[in-house]
Amino acid sequence: MKVAIYGQIQNDLNTHTFHSLVSILKSYDVTVLVEQNFYNLMSADEPFETYKELDSSYSLLISIGGDGTILRAVTLIRNSGIPIVGINTGRLGFLATISLDQFETSIEQLLNGNYQLSKRRLLSVSTSIPNKDIEHTNFALNEITVSRKNTTSMITVETHLNSEYLTSYWADGLILSTPTGSTGYSLSCGGPVITPESKNFVLTPIAPHNLNARPLVINDDTIVKLKVTGREKEYLISLDSRIVTLPNVCVVTVKKAEFYINLVELEDKSFLKTIRKKLLWGEDQRN
Repeated sequence: MKVAIYGQIQNDLNTHTFHSLVSILKSYDVTVLVEQNFYNLMSADEPFETYKELDSSYSLLISIGGDGTILRAVTLIRNSGIPIVGINTGRLGFLATISLDQFETSIEQLLNGNYQLSKRRLLSVSTSIPNKDIEHTNFALNEITVSRKNTTSMITVETHLNSEYLTSYWADGLILSTPTGSTGYSLSCGGPVITPESKNFVLTPIAPHNLNARPLVINDDTIVKLKVTGREKEYLISLDSRIVTLPNVCVVTVKKAEFYINLVELEDKSFLKTIRKKLLWGEDQRN
């Protein structure tokens, strides 16, 4: 079994978790490789094999960090199909579902094959004006967002669905979210929670200046085109946590990607259990 380890930040908690993880993996005779930059941060006393890119020869990727670390790890996995699971050393841990208090038990479950895979749809982006940053990594697991730049004024986001005009949102921006991302930025802007297996995306305006602009759930086969206008000549587009500046004349086209990301779901870590625990779903102190 060949396992990749990935992380972004060096601190005492991540360092301790890293060494504990490696110890468990080696006790199961697992071949361990550490992402090159993370290995340099860890300054490990013992040598490890490292990697810069991943391929289908890996059985699993384990990230150490929060949900942002998982989103960054997805850019390494791409369309390889490698399952990914996260050890949560961050805050919410909605995607990174292995908690530190159940760390050893969860890793043993993984290595014994006591899990299932949750196939998560991604979004892919193309632009009418070529952009090398987007061309290199043109997909997102959580959401695609267009937003204002260098201004407090709102922008107008002209939106078409399958070439048919929907509306022009007058807002701070617009989020196009996957079911996976529906519990993230979209939720904080009033969007609905969508279960992972749903074949939908959701359009959620950011602070719209009209009362009848509400989140809209659309079929995931829909091709969305966005054109931004505003007082500034540029706007921002973010693919999960990766931000790129585009000129207003640049039209963005978003559709579902041609591949999935395989998120590991342990037996006691289902989506419904996670929203009850992390979002306190339906909790009422009166009952």
